[in-house]
Amino acid sequence: MTELLGVEIPIVQAPMGWIARSQLASAVSNAGAMGIIETSSGELDAIRDEIAKMKDLTDKPFGVNIAQAFVADPTAIVDFVIGQGVTFVTTSAGSPTRFTAQLKDAGLTVFHVVPTLRAAEKAVTAGVDGLIVEGGEGGGFKNPRPVSTMVLLPAVTKAFDLPVIAAGGFLDGQTLAAALALGAEGVQLGTVMVSSLESPVHDNWKRAIIAAAETDTVFLNQHASPALRALRTPRTEDLEFDHEHNAMAEFGSVRDVYFGGDLSAGIALGGQVAGRIDESRPVADIIRSCVEECETILRVLGDHYVDR
Repeated sequence: MTELLGVEIPIVQAPMGWIARSQLASAVSNAGAMGIIETSSGELDAIRDEIAKMKDLTDKPFGVNIAQAFVADPTAIVDFVIGQGVTFVTTSAGSPTRFTAQLKDAGLTVFHVVPTLRAAEKAVTAGVDGLIVEGGEGGGFKNPRPVSTMVLLPAVTKAFDLPVIAAGGFLDGQTLAAALALGAEGVQLGTVMVSSLESPVHDNWKRAIIAAAETDTVFLNQHASPALRALRTPRTEDLEFDHEHNAMAEFGSVRDVYFGGDLSAGIALGGQVAGRIDESRPVADIIRSCVEECETILRVLGDHYVDR
């Protein structure tokens, strides 16, 4: 994965809408991992400016995500991404057959996000260069029938021989080592990046992540698509067992939640790993400690088991 993407560290930052912009993504890239710029907000003029800022803030590789469910103009988004001069793109929330060929014909490396083994097979058939295998414990938009990372990841890595990035439940060296043991070549970090010092979200959201227990997320829209995993609030609790209405209609005001800090004004997305986050840390510290802890764990396991 690191050779393919040109990064030092096998970590990719999740493409959270409105959040995955230059302030956060450049910190990730400068730390030796892969920063990602989102397009799911649909604000392509703003995204163009963010990509320009990235090129001023870092000389390291970074990529762009296309969240297909939120694409208003398929032709425009492909032309837009190709025109930004990036070499890596992740696609998600839709069929891998939609954009993969066009993006690869333009010379881009394409990884597709998959929530099931069947989706992985479809992506491999479509010709992707790699997969982001996302378990249901991760935050954000999800398959209505979630599969945990512990089950999904080894099923995919056993079935297909191409680079896999594991997503859903990852934040430190312990979980990175687990992902490598299960056949992945790296991990994607989302919720811990939302809580980081460089994250642009309001401190109220960061504090909610830090205060959360491992049970303090809810899984919404199991009867519809997309499903959502979000932080537990009075608003999201009311939606948790509502099987008649689509929670997306209650998404509320993004700007009030994300940047105003009013978590009652909408849905603050987050993964179960929030229950393991206890402080807001610089991105560089998150990534460095992740690598150092992983290396220590692998050495200890090797010393303990290999020579016996």
